[in-house]
Amino acid sequence: MAEDTNQTIQNTISLKSDSEARLLFGSHDKYLRMLRDAFNVQIVARNGILKLEGKKEQVEKCTEGFDYLLEIIRKGRHLKQEEVEKIIAKLVSPSLEESGEEGGEPTILPQPQAIEVFLKGITIQPRTEGQASYVQAIRKHDLVFCIGPAGTGKTYLAVAMALSALKAGTLRKIILARPAVEAGEKLGFLPGDIQAKVNPYLRPLYDALADMMEFAQVRKYLEGDIIEILPLAFMRGRTLNDAFIILDEAQNCTIKQMKTFLTRLGVKSKVVVTGDITQVDLPSGEISGLADVQERLRGVNGISFIYLTRKDIVRHRLVQDIVDAYEKIIP
Repeated sequence: MAEDTNQTIQNTISLKSDSEARLLFGSHDKYLRMLRDAFNVQIVARNGILKLEGKKEQVEKCTEGFDYLLEIIRKGRHLKQEEVEKIIAKLVSPSLEESGEEGGEPTILPQPQAIEVFLKGITIQPRTEGQASYVQAIRKHDLVFCIGPAGTGKTYLAVAMALSALKAGTLRKIILARPAVEAGEKLGFLPGDIQAKVNPYLRPLYDALADMMEFAQVRKYLEGDIIEILPLAFMRGRTLNDAFIILDEAQNCTIKQMKTFLTRLGVKSKVVVTGDITQVDLPSGEISGLADVQERLRGVNGISFIYLTRKDIVRHRLVQDIVDAYEKIIP
């Protein structure tokens, strides 16, 4: 008789001291929240005991993740976010190879290949092994999820691949979407009409286009609806054929929104979903659709999950030092 992996179970983990708990949870409970969101489990910490509750398979994987972290701490080392990300990626996709792509067979790391965009003489190159695997996955699959921290090129490379497909004529339209989730400042308090209110959320997508196309061409394609940049809510009810569709900041989608978005996929279309499951701005208690979808769609043929880490950050060299500084526990 097959084991029921959907049954709800509880598990407990005993911690040796308050100091060990602080190291394990990270600054402002960051590491605890990363595991909670990655595996969709409820976690309660009280009196030196961690109580985990959720689906059997997810609770077991989350428990294994905490065991890995505790092993590092008990060897006298401080945890780093990159280590937590790697452990989560390994547990979410057990067959994950060093290339960062989920798959049954070992993957030979691809050589970086130039991505042709619209600016004459300009090509976009993947700059890390993880980025090269990401580009390879987009070329191979119709639906790709790329999960990783800020600065790893998730959105930038997806936009480059979309423009390359448009230039080559393999797709006729680009849709760039983002959830307009409020993070501190209320939409209603911002000046202007609805387009002016949502533009700040969409600005990173405009910036990526500006690096790869002349301004006049960007404007022409926007006015002709060859390229659309819009809030996620505006996609409801549409079916998109012959389109390259990018959903950015997908960690801020609810489960329902993620389902609605993914079912927009039409004939001859390609979808790339990007996000960082450690930076969720949804209301407390709301499960991220990006965290949830990893369990639902894992193993489905034609879908690829790519996990980038801090090794793939390609912003200014100081960014890595800044991230490290914020990871330190301040006495």
